[in-house]
Amino acid sequence: MQAPQSGGPKVTDEHAVVFRGDGEPKTISRMISQLQLLQETHEITLDVFMLGGIVEVLEKRFAQMLGKEAAIFMPTGTLANHLVLRRLCGDRPRAIVQEQSHLYQDTGDSTHQLSGLSLMPLGYKQPYFDCNAIEDALKAGTIDRVARPVGALMIETPVRRAHGTIVPYETIVQITQFCREKGIPTHLDGARLYMMSAVTGISPAQYASHFDTVYVSLYKYFGAPFGAILAGPQDALQNMYHTRRMFGGGISSAGFAAALAYAGIDGFEDRFAAAMQKAHALINLVNRHPEIDIECPPQGTNVFPIRFTEGVDQARFVRMLSDRSIFLFPDELLPDRYFLTINTTLLRQSNETIATAFEAALSP
Repeated sequence: MQAPQSGGPKVTDEHAVVFRGDGEPKTISRMISQLQLLQETHEITLDVFMLGGIVEVLEKRFAQMLGKEAAIFMPTGTLANHLVLRRLCGDRPRAIVQEQSHLYQDTGDSTHQLSGLSLMPLGYKQPYFDCNAIEDALKAGTIDRVARPVGALMIETPVRRAHGTIVPYETIVQITQFCREKGIPTHLDGARLYMMSAVTGISPAQYASHFDTVYVSLYKYFGAPFGAILAGPQDALQNMYHTRRMFGGGISSAGFAAALAYAGIDGFEDRFAAAMQKAHALINLVNRHPEIDIECPPQGTNVFPIRFTEGVDQARFVRMLSDRSIFLFPDELLPDRYFLTINTTLLRQSNETIATAFEAALSP
């Protein structure tokens, strides 16, 4: 469903509450004004093909925040995950991943086609797997006529295809400890790591401490138009900028994205935590209405399934909300379902105002 483009409220309005995405909607004018302000207050020095300047400043900041020796800017998270698994696997080109992970489900056979790297998906249709599943996979690779050793393991959390389900912290600890004992490097696809930390109260550095390497998205909620950060030990990232450029990832305008991400970091966790706290209070208010039920999954983050009673005109409901600058969209994976996806736009209107809008939209 498309938001109104003229003659009515828009998702880009400053007071719009947009229940879609992990971050606030971006506009060209807003990004330009933010860059102008940053230039006036910080005197941004641009990079040269992603080397030096504000890109290097951002890399050092993330390395420190994540408790890692080094970090490198990547244009996309897909490339970050690909290149780090390529490096970690070395001459053991097999990597264990979740069957529901973004790298396995949404990038075709890119790791195999471009790097000769085979992915071993575990946990079919499940958000995560356990050590028993890993042990079974390792055994299977040793009894064949030709040994197929595993070179690395990647965990994505929260899991996008499982509507933001978090891999339990204790499971992360068990898996990474098991892999260390087996000599298998581990990588965290932490695209939404800072959002997850705001929900769980476990710091990004603590999550990252269990993994050799970690990737964090810069555009999902830090306000950059694109970009990712890959952090880890110095030897794991050594000279990776050569491989990045080999894959076409050495772009000349990364400094603009890096500057916006640098500014977007400050206060994000506190703002997102405030939005999540407000969301739970809002759900309690809205759920008083008999025709709607917003669920709170036990291992969830910011995605809450919405169930309507039979007979509710959902198209009318969505339209009436949009008239009050509250925007709800069908899920991209389940187009007949709606989910309340929380981001910091929730802080723009009071819970009472939003709950009143929900009640009016549900009324016959």
